[in-house]
Amino acid sequence: MGEFGEARFPSYIYRVNNDKIKVMLKEKKVYSAPKKGVTVKTVKMDDLSFDKGLFTPMRTKTRVDEFFSAEKGVMPGTNVVITGDPGVGKTTVLLDILADLQQNGKKCLFISGEMNAIDMVGYVRRYPKFGQLDILFMGDYAETNPDVVMKTALKEGYDCVLIDSLAEISDNYVDYFGGTNKSNTNRILQLMDDHNQGNNDGNKNTCFLVIQQVTKGGVFVGSNKIKHMTTAMGHLKFDEGGRYFHFSKNRRGGNGNKIYFNLNTHNKVSWMNEEPLNMV
Repeated sequence: MGEFGEARFPSYIYRVNNDKIKVMLKEKKVYSAPKKGVTVKTVKMDDLSFDKGLFTPMRTKTRVDEFFSAEKGVMPGTNVVITGDPGVGKTTVLLDILADLQQNGKKCLFISGEMNAIDMVGYVRRYPKFGQLDILFMGDYAETNPDVVMKTALKEGYDCVLIDSLAEISDNYVDYFGGTNKSNTNRILQLMDDHNQGNNDGNKNTCFLVIQQVTKGGVFVGSNKIKHMTTAMGHLKFDEGGRYFHFSKNRRGGNGNKIYFNLNTHNKVSWMNEEPLNMV
């Protein structure tokens, strides 16, 4: 069977929709774990078929595209976690990428756990294209069930969603539900997974760009489950050359170098010179 060919056998259909992923599994082996009653199924990659749309990159039409994947673009249904040095411009850079995707025909949403509409005015003045983005300010719903707010906002279906930041959104959940940051982060991650798989009114395999806070030792704030759901791990940093962006992990390939950028331009982030990444 070809990469996108049809399965040649009766199959278990994980999810089927005209333009969405279609996974067909040939149940080759089944194991049972008597103590817990868990059934485990193994599959062969040759027995799976996927919709081509999952492998069609979404492009900003800037130099940063080649860093996101070997296909040179942001990939549907993926989760890209971004960390960064304080003041490096995490929110600005990710909003710029989101706005460029929207200007190239993709439906995009910005979910902010940190800002309100007045805070956003300064960004829009410097980058007018940000003014056309759909934005959910979680602070506007401080007394409302945040899970309902998130599910309602995402229900119509988006190609790409920026969350700033996962830790702040998780704090909203903790304030409402109680419990630990970890357990509430897992609620958000489950919601992300549902939309990765196209479970929304638009049948879109949503890509999430997630700004994540880390401790000084580089440890994630909240649940480590995000590490297992992450397709790529990007970092925005300073060095003697200025501000730069690179990926330390990327399951979709992409350019392994670092690329410098400049925020001192009107209405866009300027991607500049590229250098090999020194991993020493």
